[in-house]
Amino acid sequence: MMSNEPAQGGVPEPAAWPAFTITRLPRIVFGRGRSGELGSVVRELGRRALVVTRGPGFVASQDWMRLLVAMETAGVQVELESVSGEPSPSVVDGIVARHRVDGKAAVDVVVGIGGGSVLDTAKAVAGLLVPGNSVMDHLEGVGPQHRYEGPALPFVAVPTTAGTGSEATKNAVISVRGKDGFKKSFRDESLVARVAILDPDLLAACPPELIAGNGMDALTQLLESYLSTKATPFTDALALSGLAGVRDGLAAWYEEAGRGGTSGQGGTGGQGGTGGARDRMAYAALCSGICLASAGLGAVHGLASPLGAQFPIPHGVACGATLVAATRVNIAALEERDPSSTALSRYAVAGWMFGGRAGGDDREARSLLVPALESLTARLSVPRLSSFGITEASIPALVADSRGSSMKTNPIVLTDDEIASILRASL
Repeated sequence: MMSNEPAQGGVPEPAAWPAFTITRLPRIVFGRGRSGELGSVVRELGRRALVVTRGPGFVASQDWMRLLVAMETAGVQVELESVSGEPSPSVVDGIVARHRVDGKAAVDVVVGIGGGSVLDTAKAVAGLLVPGNSVMDHLEGVGPQHRYEGPALPFVAVPTTAGTGSEATKNAVISVRGKDGFKKSFRDESLVARVAILDPDLLAACPPELIAGNGMDALTQLLESYLSTKATPFTDALALSGLAGVRDGLAAWYEEAGRGGTSGQGGTGGQGGTGGARDRMAYAALCSGICLASAGLGAVHGLASPLGAQFPIPHGVACGATLVAATRVNIAALEERDPSSTALSRYAVAGWMFGGRAGGDDREARSLLVPALESLTARLSVPRLSSFGITEASIPALVADSRGSSMKTNPIVLTDDEIASILRASL
Protein backbone atom coordinates (compact mmCIF):
# COMPACT_ATOMS: atom_id res chain seq x y z
CA MET A 1 0.00 0.00 0.00
CA MET A 2 1.32 3.40 -0.95
CA SER A 3 -1.25 6.01 0.02
CA ASN A 4 -1.93 8.52 2.77
CA GLU A 5 -5.25 8.89 4.53
CA PRO A 6 -7.94 10.05 2.10
CA ALA A 7 -9.85 13.26 2.32
CA GLN A 8 -13.42 12.71 3.48
CA GLY A 9 -15.12 10.55 0.86
CA GLY A 10 -12.15 10.82 -1.46
CA VAL A 11 -9.46 8.61 -2.94
CA PRO A 12 -6.19 8.15 -1.05
CA GLU A 13 -3.40 10.31 -2.44
CA PRO A 14 -0.07 8.60 -3.18
CA ALA A 15 2.67 9.46 -0.70
CA ALA A 16 5.21 8.89 -3.46
CA TRP A 17 4.70 7.68 -6.97
CA PRO A 18 6.13 4.17 -7.00
CA ALA A 19 7.62 2.20 -9.83
CA PHE A 20 5.13 -0.30 -11.19
CA THR A 21 4.52 -2.59 -14.13
CA ILE A 22 1.21 -3.13 -15.92
CA THR A 23 0.84 -6.45 -17.69
CA ARG A 24 0.15 -6.61 -21.39
CA LEU A 25 -3.36 -5.58 -22.44
CA PRO A 26 -5.44 -6.46 -25.49
CA ARG A 27 -6.68 -3.95 -28.01
CA ILE A 28 -10.07 -3.15 -26.50
CA VAL A 29 -13.13 -2.66 -28.71
CA PHE A 30 -16.02 -1.57 -26.49
CA GLY A 31 -19.60 -0.57 -27.23
CA ARG A 32 -23.06 -1.76 -28.19
CA GLY A 33 -23.11 -3.43 -31.57
CA ARG A 34 -19.34 -3.63 -31.91
CA SER A 35 -19.34 -7.42 -32.06
CA GLY A 36 -20.28 -6.78 -35.69
CA GLU A 37 -16.60 -5.96 -36.22
CA LEU A 38 -15.54 -9.51 -35.34
CA GLY A 39 -15.15 -10.60 -38.95
CA SER A 40 -12.71 -7.85 -39.87
CA VAL A 41 -10.83 -8.22 -36.58
CA VAL A 42 -10.30 -11.96 -37.10
CA ARG A 43 -9.42 -11.54 -40.78
CA GLU A 44 -6.57 -9.20 -39.78
CA LEU A 45 -5.06 -12.12 -37.86
CA GLY A 46 -5.63 -15.03 -40.23
CA ARG A 47 -7.90 -16.89 -42.63
CA ARG A 48 -8.58 -20.01 -40.54
CA ALA A 49 -10.25 -19.53 -37.16
CA LEU A 50 -11.08 -21.96 -34.40
CA VAL A 51 -14.07 -20.59 -32.50
CA VAL A 52 -14.65 -21.91 -28.98
CA THR A 53 -18.08 -21.16 -27.56
CA ARG A 54 -20.65 -22.57 -25.19
CA GLY A 55 -23.09 -25.04 -26.59
CA PRO A 56 -25.63 -26.00 -27.48
CA GLY A 57 -27.63 -22.90 -26.53
CA PHE A 58 -25.40 -20.20 -27.98
CA VAL A 59 -24.76 -21.93 -31.31
CA ALA A 60 -28.52 -21.99 -31.87
CA SER A 61 -28.86 -18.27 -31.20
CA GLN A 62 -29.26 -15.35 -33.58
CA ASP A 63 -26.15 -13.78 -32.09
CA TRP A 64 -24.04 -16.75 -33.15
CA MET A 65 -25.48 -16.80 -36.66
CA ARG A 66 -24.78 -13.08 -37.00
CA LEU A 67 -21.18 -13.48 -35.83
CA LEU A 68 -20.62 -16.54 -38.03
CA VAL A 69 -21.91 -14.70 -41.09
CA ALA A 70 -19.66 -11.73 -40.27
CA MET A 71 -16.59 -13.97 -40.14
CA GLU A 72 -17.47 -15.92 -43.29
CA THR A 73 -18.25 -12.72 -45.17
CA ALA A 74 -14.80 -11.44 -44.22
CA GLY A 75 -13.26 -14.53 -45.80
CA VAL A 76 -12.60 -16.47 -42.59
CA GLN A 77 -12.92 -20.27 -42.57
CA VAL A 78 -14.47 -21.26 -39.23
CA GLU A 79 -14.00 -24.43 -37.20
CA LEU A 80 -16.25 -24.73 -34.14
CA GLU A 81 -15.78 -26.27 -30.70
CA SER A 82 -18.64 -26.10 -28.19
CA VAL A 83 -17.81 -26.64 -24.53
CA SER A 84 -19.65 -26.70 -21.22
CA GLY A 85 -18.52 -26.19 -17.66
CA GLU A 86 -15.11 -25.10 -16.43
CA PRO A 87 -12.16 -26.22 -18.56
CA SER A 88 -10.33 -29.35 -17.47
CA PRO A 89 -6.97 -30.58 -18.76
CA SER A 90 -8.71 -33.29 -20.79
CA VAL A 91 -11.03 -30.78 -22.47
CA VAL A 92 -8.19 -28.42 -23.41
CA ASP A 93 -5.86 -31.18 -24.56
CA GLY A 94 -8.64 -32.79 -26.58
CA ILE A 95 -9.40 -29.60 -28.50
CA VAL A 96 -5.70 -29.05 -29.17
CA ALA A 97 -5.31 -32.60 -30.53
CA ARG A 98 -8.31 -32.23 -32.86
CA HIS A 99 -6.96 -29.07 -34.45
CA ARG A 100 -3.38 -30.12 -35.15
CA VAL A 101 -2.46 -31.79 -38.43
CA ASP A 102 0.93 -33.33 -39.17
CA GLY A 103 2.35 -31.82 -35.99
CA LYS A 104 1.19 -28.29 -36.78
CA ALA A 105 -1.71 -26.04 -35.83
CA ALA A 106 -4.50 -26.34 -38.41
CA VAL A 107 -5.79 -22.81 -37.70
CA ASP A 108 -4.31 -19.31 -37.64
CA VAL A 109 -6.33 -17.70 -34.85
CA VAL A 110 -8.49 -18.76 -31.91
CA VAL A 111 -11.70 -16.93 -30.97
CA GLY A 112 -13.48 -17.37 -27.65
CA ILE A 113 -17.14 -16.31 -27.51
CA GLY A 114 -18.75 -16.88 -24.12
CA GLY A 115 -18.28 -16.54 -20.39
CA GLY A 116 -15.09 -16.83 -18.43
CA SER A 117 -14.82 -20.61 -18.70
CA VAL A 118 -15.16 -20.46 -22.48
CA LEU A 119 -12.59 -17.67 -22.74
CA ASP A 120 -10.18 -19.57 -20.48
CA THR A 121 -10.59 -22.68 -22.63
CA ALA A 122 -9.93 -20.74 -25.83
CA LYS A 123 -6.99 -18.93 -24.27
CA ALA A 124 -5.32 -22.17 -23.19
CA VAL A 125 -5.95 -23.77 -26.59
CA ALA A 126 -4.43 -20.76 -28.36
CA GLY A 127 -1.33 -21.19 -26.22
CA LEU A 128 -0.92 -24.90 -26.96
CA LEU A 129 -1.88 -25.39 -30.60
CA VAL A 130 1.63 -24.60 -31.84
CA PRO A 131 3.75 -26.48 -29.26
CA GLY A 132 1.17 -29.28 -29.00
CA ASN A 133 1.92 -30.37 -25.43
CA SER A 134 -0.47 -30.82 -22.50
CA VAL A 135 -1.76 -27.94 -20.44
CA MET A 136 -0.76 -29.96 -17.38
CA ASP A 137 2.87 -29.17 -18.22
CA HIS A 138 2.36 -25.51 -17.32
CA LEU A 139 -0.15 -25.34 -14.45
CA GLU A 140 1.01 -23.50 -11.34
CA GLY A 141 1.31 -25.72 -8.30
CA VAL A 142 0.60 -29.07 -9.99
CA GLY A 143 2.45 -31.25 -12.45
CA PRO A 144 5.95 -30.52 -13.76
CA GLN A 145 5.37 -26.72 -13.93
CA HIS A 146 7.50 -26.32 -17.05
CA ARG A 147 8.17 -22.81 -18.24
CA TYR A 148 5.92 -21.93 -21.16
CA GLU A 149 8.00 -21.22 -24.27
CA GLY A 150 5.19 -20.67 -26.80
CA PRO A 151 4.50 -19.37 -29.28
CA ALA A 152 0.78 -18.75 -28.81
CA LEU A 153 -1.63 -18.26 -31.67
CA PRO A 154 -3.48 -14.92 -31.78
CA PHE A 155 -6.51 -15.02 -29.49
CA VAL A 156 -9.66 -12.87 -29.79
CA ALA A 157 -11.93 -12.67 -26.73
CA VAL A 158 -15.65 -11.90 -27.03
CA PRO A 159 -17.31 -12.12 -23.59
CA THR A 160 -21.03 -12.85 -23.35
CA THR A 161 -21.14 -12.43 -19.56
CA ALA A 162 -19.88 -9.66 -17.27
CA GLY A 163 -17.73 -10.79 -14.39
CA THR A 164 -14.55 -12.77 -14.82
CA GLY A 165 -12.49 -10.24 -16.77
CA SER A 166 -10.79 -13.14 -18.58
CA GLU A 167 -10.80 -11.04 -21.75
CA ALA A 168 -8.05 -8.91 -20.21
CA THR A 169 -5.94 -11.43 -18.27
CA LYS A 170 -2.91 -13.59 -19.02
CA ASN A 171 -4.15 -16.68 -17.20
CA ALA A 172 -6.47 -19.52 -18.08
CA VAL A 173 -7.95 -21.23 -15.02
CA ILE A 174 -8.02 -25.01 -15.39
CA SER A 175 -10.01 -27.22 -13.01
CA VAL A 176 -10.31 -30.78 -11.86
CA ARG A 177 -13.14 -31.22 -9.38
CA GLY A 178 -13.28 -33.72 -6.53
CA LYS A 179 -11.40 -34.86 -3.46
CA ASP A 180 -8.01 -34.41 -5.10
CA GLY A 181 -9.22 -31.61 -7.37
CA PHE A 182 -7.62 -28.30 -8.13
CA LYS A 183 -8.17 -24.93 -9.78
CA LYS A 184 -4.85 -23.71 -11.14
CA SER A 185 -3.69 -21.21 -13.73
CA PHE A 186 -1.84 -21.60 -17.00
CA ARG A 187 -0.32 -18.15 -17.07
CA ASP A 188 1.85 -16.22 -19.54
CA GLU A 189 1.70 -12.74 -21.05
CA SER A 190 1.69 -14.23 -24.55
CA LEU A 191 -1.75 -15.70 -23.75
CA VAL A 192 -3.37 -12.27 -23.43
CA ALA A 193 -5.95 -11.64 -26.13
CA ARG A 194 -4.78 -9.65 -29.13
CA VAL A 195 -8.23 -8.08 -29.26
CA ALA A 196 -11.09 -8.02 -26.75
CA ILE A 197 -14.51 -7.12 -28.17
CA LEU A 198 -16.93 -6.07 -25.44
CA ASP A 199 -20.45 -5.65 -26.77
CA PRO A 200 -23.07 -5.14 -24.02
CA ASP A 201 -25.73 -6.33 -26.47
CA LEU A 202 -24.25 -9.83 -26.20
CA LEU A 203 -25.13 -9.82 -22.49
CA ALA A 204 -28.87 -9.53 -23.11
CA ALA A 205 -29.55 -13.24 -22.76
CA CYS A 206 -27.87 -13.60 -19.34
CA PRO A 207 -30.29 -15.07 -16.77
CA PRO A 208 -30.49 -13.42 -13.34
CA GLU A 209 -28.49 -16.12 -11.51
CA LEU A 210 -25.62 -15.74 -13.99
CA ILE A 211 -25.75 -11.95 -13.71
CA ALA A 212 -25.52 -12.27 -9.92
CA GLY A 213 -22.66 -14.77 -9.79
CA ASN A 214 -20.53 -13.08 -12.42
CA GLY A 215 -21.30 -9.66 -11.03
CA MET A 216 -20.16 -10.66 -7.56
CA ASP A 217 -16.95 -12.00 -9.11
CA ALA A 218 -16.31 -8.62 -10.75
CA LEU A 219 -17.10 -6.77 -7.54
CA THR A 220 -14.77 -8.99 -5.55
CA GLN A 221 -11.95 -8.68 -8.07
CA LEU A 222 -12.23 -4.90 -8.07
CA LEU A 223 -12.39 -4.57 -4.29
CA GLU A 224 -9.57 -7.03 -3.67
CA SER A 225 -7.35 -5.41 -6.30
CA TYR A 226 -7.95 -2.02 -4.67
CA LEU A 227 -6.97 -3.46 -1.28
CA SER A 228 -4.08 -5.58 -2.57
CA THR A 229 -0.57 -5.11 -1.24
CA LYS A 230 0.45 -4.70 -4.91
CA ALA A 231 -2.09 -1.99 -5.72
CA THR A 232 -0.78 0.94 -7.78
CA PRO A 233 -2.18 4.36 -8.71
CA PHE A 234 -3.03 2.91 -12.13
CA THR A 235 -5.01 -0.04 -10.78
CA ASP A 236 -6.58 2.16 -8.09
CA ALA A 237 -8.09 4.40 -10.76
CA LEU A 238 -9.52 1.48 -12.71
CA ALA A 239 -10.72 -0.34 -9.59
CA LEU A 240 -12.65 2.67 -8.30
CA SER A 241 -14.11 3.34 -11.73
CA GLY A 242 -15.17 -0.29 -12.01
CA LEU A 243 -16.62 -0.36 -8.50
CA ALA A 244 -18.80 2.61 -9.41
CA GLY A 245 -20.02 0.61 -12.41
CA VAL A 246 -20.94 -2.32 -10.16
CA ARG A 247 -22.67 -0.05 -7.67
CA ASP A 248 -24.74 1.59 -10.40
CA GLY A 249 -25.34 -1.39 -12.64
CA LEU A 250 -25.36 -4.80 -10.99
CA ALA A 251 -28.55 -4.81 -8.91
CA ALA A 252 -30.43 -2.79 -11.53
CA TRP A 253 -29.51 -5.25 -14.29
CA TYR A 254 -30.29 -8.29 -12.12
CA GLU A 255 -33.70 -7.00 -11.09
CA GLU A 256 -34.63 -5.88 -14.57
CA ALA A 257 -33.60 -9.25 -16.00
CA GLY A 258 -35.74 -10.93 -13.36
CA ARG A 259 -38.70 -8.93 -14.61
CA GLY A 260 -37.95 -9.96 -18.18
CA GLY A 261 -36.59 -6.52 -19.02
CA THR A 262 -33.66 -5.48 -21.21
CA SER A 263 -31.60 -3.04 -19.20
CA GLY A 264 -29.07 -1.27 -21.31
CA GLN A 265 -31.62 -0.11 -23.89
CA GLY A 266 -32.37 3.22 -22.30
CA GLY A 267 -33.38 1.77 -18.95
CA THR A 268 -32.40 3.00 -15.55
CA GLY A 269 -28.85 2.19 -14.51
CA GLY A 270 -29.27 2.80 -10.80
CA GLN A 271 -27.36 5.56 -9.03
CA GLY A 272 -25.84 7.90 -11.52
CA GLY A 273 -28.97 8.47 -13.61
CA THR A 274 -30.22 6.79 -16.76
CA GLY A 275 -28.03 4.58 -18.89
CA GLY A 276 -27.30 0.97 -19.58
CA ALA A 277 -26.77 -1.28 -16.60
CA ARG A 278 -25.31 -3.90 -18.94
CA ASP A 279 -22.87 -1.33 -20.30
CA ARG A 280 -21.74 -0.50 -16.78
CA MET A 281 -21.20 -4.13 -15.87
CA ALA A 282 -19.36 -4.96 -19.10
CA TYR A 283 -17.03 -2.08 -18.31
CA ALA A 284 -16.67 -3.10 -14.65
CA ALA A 285 -15.79 -6.66 -15.59
CA LEU A 286 -13.12 -5.42 -18.00
CA CYS A 287 -11.63 -3.19 -15.30
CA SER A 288 -11.64 -6.10 -12.86
CA GLY A 289 -9.62 -8.25 -15.23
CA ILE A 290 -7.02 -5.55 -15.83
CA CYS A 291 -6.74 -4.86 -12.11
CA LEU A 292 -6.38 -8.45 -10.95
CA ALA A 293 -3.74 -9.14 -13.59
CA SER A 294 -1.56 -6.28 -12.37
CA ALA A 295 -2.39 -5.97 -8.65
CA GLY A 296 -3.49 -9.41 -7.48
CA LEU A 297 -6.44 -10.39 -5.31
CA GLY A 298 -7.14 -11.41 -1.71
CA ALA A 299 -8.73 -13.78 0.78
CA VAL A 300 -12.01 -14.32 -1.09
CA HIS A 301 -10.21 -15.62 -4.14
CA GLY A 302 -7.83 -17.54 -1.93
CA LEU A 303 -10.89 -19.46 -0.70
CA ALA A 304 -12.70 -19.57 -4.04
CA SER A 305 -9.99 -21.78 -5.50
CA PRO A 306 -10.36 -24.75 -3.09
CA LEU A 307 -14.13 -24.21 -2.88
CA GLY A 308 -14.44 -24.60 -6.64
CA ALA A 309 -12.03 -27.52 -6.75
CA GLN A 310 -13.65 -29.53 -3.97
CA PHE A 311 -17.34 -28.70 -4.50
CA PRO A 312 -19.71 -27.99 -7.41
CA ILE A 313 -19.94 -24.29 -6.67
CA PRO A 314 -19.63 -21.72 -9.48
CA HIS A 315 -16.67 -19.41 -9.01
CA GLY A 316 -18.71 -16.20 -8.83
CA VAL A 317 -21.09 -17.72 -6.30
CA ALA A 318 -18.13 -18.77 -4.14
CA CYS A 319 -16.95 -15.15 -4.21
CA GLY A 320 -20.39 -13.73 -3.47
CA ALA A 321 -21.03 -16.17 -0.63
CA THR A 322 -17.79 -15.31 1.21
CA LEU A 323 -17.29 -11.61 0.41
CA VAL A 324 -19.24 -10.22 3.37
CA ALA A 325 -17.52 -12.40 5.96
CA ALA A 326 -14.07 -11.86 4.43
CA THR A 327 -14.58 -8.10 4.48
CA ARG A 328 -15.67 -8.18 8.12
CA VAL A 329 -12.73 -10.39 9.15
CA ASN A 330 -10.16 -8.36 7.21
CA ILE A 331 -11.32 -5.07 8.73
CA ALA A 332 -11.33 -6.50 12.26
CA ALA A 333 -7.84 -7.99 11.81
CA LEU A 334 -6.46 -4.74 10.44
CA GLU A 335 -7.99 -2.65 13.22
CA GLU A 336 -6.56 -5.00 15.82
CA ARG A 337 -3.10 -5.78 14.43
CA ASP A 338 -2.30 -3.01 11.94
CA PRO A 339 -4.39 0.06 12.76
CA SER A 340 -2.14 2.39 10.72
CA SER A 341 -2.60 0.36 7.52
CA THR A 342 -3.72 2.35 4.52
CA ALA A 343 -5.99 -0.60 3.70
CA LEU A 344 -8.34 0.73 6.38
CA SER A 345 -8.60 4.02 4.50
CA ARG A 346 -9.34 2.09 1.34
CA TYR A 347 -12.12 0.19 3.09
CA ALA A 348 -13.44 3.60 4.13
CA VAL A 349 -13.49 4.77 0.50
CA ALA A 350 -15.41 1.63 -0.46
CA GLY A 351 -17.78 2.26 2.45
CA TRP A 352 -18.50 5.78 1.26
CA MET A 353 -19.01 4.48 -2.27
CA PHE A 354 -21.43 1.66 -1.43
CA GLY A 355 -22.90 2.97 1.82
CA GLY A 356 -24.86 5.67 0.10
CA ARG A 357 -23.75 8.60 2.23
CA ALA A 358 -20.66 10.58 3.17
CA GLY A 359 -19.69 12.16 6.44
CA GLY A 360 -17.92 11.14 9.58
CA ASP A 361 -14.47 9.63 9.82
CA ASP A 362 -12.86 6.55 8.31
CA ARG A 363 -14.17 4.23 11.00
CA GLU A 364 -17.74 5.36 10.37
CA ALA A 365 -17.25 4.98 6.62
CA ARG A 366 -15.86 1.46 7.03
CA SER A 367 -18.86 0.55 9.16
CA LEU A 368 -21.09 1.24 6.13
CA LEU A 369 -19.42 -1.30 3.89
CA VAL A 370 -20.40 -4.65 5.39
CA PRO A 371 -24.12 -3.77 5.67
CA ALA A 372 -24.07 -2.49 2.09
CA LEU A 373 -22.50 -5.72 0.86
CA GLU A 374 -24.98 -7.75 2.91
CA SER A 375 -27.83 -5.84 1.31
CA LEU A 376 -26.47 -6.38 -2.21
CA THR A 377 -25.90 -10.09 -1.60
CA ALA A 378 -29.48 -10.44 -0.38
CA ARG A 379 -30.87 -8.50 -3.38
CA LEU A 380 -29.00 -10.84 -5.72
CA SER A 381 -30.16 -13.99 -3.84
CA VAL A 382 -26.60 -15.29 -3.65
CA PRO A 383 -26.73 -18.86 -2.23
CA ARG A 384 -24.84 -19.75 0.92
CA LEU A 385 -22.01 -22.28 0.90
CA SER A 386 -24.17 -24.92 2.56
CA SER A 387 -26.31 -25.04 -0.59
CA PHE A 388 -23.43 -26.87 -2.29
CA GLY A 389 -22.81 -29.51 0.37
CA ILE A 390 -20.18 -27.55 2.28
CA THR A 391 -20.33 -28.18 6.02
CA GLU A 392 -18.37 -27.52 9.18
CA ALA A 393 -16.46 -30.74 8.47
CA SER A 394 -15.30 -29.30 5.13
CA ILE A 395 -13.55 -26.32 6.69
CA PRO A 396 -10.13 -27.77 7.64
CA ALA A 397 -9.38 -29.03 4.12
CA LEU A 398 -10.53 -25.75 2.59
CA VAL A 399 -8.36 -23.70 4.94
CA ALA A 400 -5.35 -25.92 4.25
CA ASP A 401 -5.69 -25.36 0.50
CA SER A 402 -6.44 -21.63 0.61
CA ARG A 403 -2.98 -20.09 0.72
CA GLY A 404 -2.32 -19.74 -2.98
CA SER A 405 -1.18 -16.65 -4.85
CA SER A 406 -4.38 -14.70 -4.19
CA MET A 407 -4.03 -14.94 -0.42
CA LYS A 408 -0.49 -13.56 -0.65
CA THR A 409 -1.73 -10.09 -1.65
CA ASN A 410 -4.50 -9.87 0.97
CA PRO A 411 -3.98 -6.61 2.93
CA ILE A 412 -3.18 -8.57 6.10
CA VAL A 413 -2.01 -12.12 6.75
CA LEU A 414 -4.97 -13.99 8.22
CA THR A 415 -4.62 -16.83 10.69
CA ASP A 416 -6.09 -20.26 9.98
CA ASP A 417 -8.75 -19.52 12.61
CA GLU A 418 -9.70 -16.29 10.85
CA ILE A 419 -9.93 -18.03 7.48
CA ALA A 420 -12.05 -20.75 9.06
CA SER A 421 -14.32 -18.10 10.56
CA ILE A 422 -14.97 -16.68 7.07
CA LEU A 423 -16.12 -20.08 5.87
CA ARG A 424 -18.16 -20.77 9.00
CA ALA A 425 -20.00 -17.44 8.71
CA SER A 426 -20.75 -18.18 5.05
CA LEU A 427 -22.28 -21.64 5.50
